[in-house]
Amino acid sequence: MKRTFLSLILLVSVFAVHAKTLVVYYSYTNNVHNIVTELTKQIDADVVRIELAEKGLDYAANNYAIGSALISAIRNSPNDAASYPAIDPVNVNLADYDCIIIGAPLWWSNMAAPLQTYLLHNGAAMAGKKIGLIVSSASSGISGVEGDAKRLIPEGDFFNPSLWIRSSQTSGATSMISQWLNTIRYDEVAKVENVPADQNIGKFTIFSVSGAMVAKDALSMKDLEKGVYIVNGKKICIN
Repeated sequence: MKRTFLSLILLVSVFAVHAKTLVVYYSYTNNVHNIVTELTKQIDADVVRIELAEKGLDYAANNYAIGSALISAIRNSPNDAASYPAIDPVNVNLADYDCIIIGAPLWWSNMAAPLQTYLLHNGAAMAGKKIGLIVSSASSGISGVEGDAKRLIPEGDFFNPSLWIRSSQTSGATSMISQWLNTIRYDEVAKVENVPADQNIGKFTIFSVSGAMVAKDALSMKDLEKGVYIVNGKKICIN
C-alpha cells in the first residue's frame, strides 16, 4: 500500500498513520482459526493461513505422532532447512506491512512445525517490524513458542506480553483479544514521526521499511537520505 507523507512546516511535529497489519497463522483443529476470526473483527488486517504441502495426513492418529515427529526433526537440527516440513507457497510482500501478528498452536511445547517453516524462510524480512504472538494450547505454558518466534525472527520488535489462549477459552476469546490489544497499545504502534534529520535519536539500529538494516548504533539520522525508516519499532519520516 502506497502512503503519502506530508512535509510539515514545523519539523518536530508528529502525525499518525494507521499501520498495515498482516496476520499469519496455522490451524489444524481450527482453534487458532477461530481466534484469528475474532481478532480480525477488532483490527484491520490482511490474513494468511499456512498450509502443509503434503495433504490428506491424519495428524490426530496415534496421539498426533506425525506432528511429534515433525517437531523432533526441528529440535534435532534447527539450523537445517531440510528439517522443516514443506508448506504451500505464500505470495505476500512483507515490505508492505508494519506489524505482523502470528497465530500459533503449541505442539509439544514448541510452535507448530508448519509455522516454523514459514518463519524460517521469512523471519529475516520481518526485521524491525512490530511482532505480536498469539498462542493456543491445551495446558502447557508458551515459553517454548516464544523462544521459537524469537529464534526465527531475531530482529523483530516483539510486543510484550504475548497472548495465551487455552483451547478451552477459544469460545470466549473476544474479551481476551480486546484486553491484549489494549495492553500492548496496538492502536499506538502506527505512529510516524516527522523529524529533522539532525535530531539526536539516541543509539539505535535503523531499518528501511522493507526490513533491511541501514545503520547500526546510530546517534542521528543526518547521513540518511530523505524518506521513511523504522527506528525502535516506530516509523520515522526524514524530511
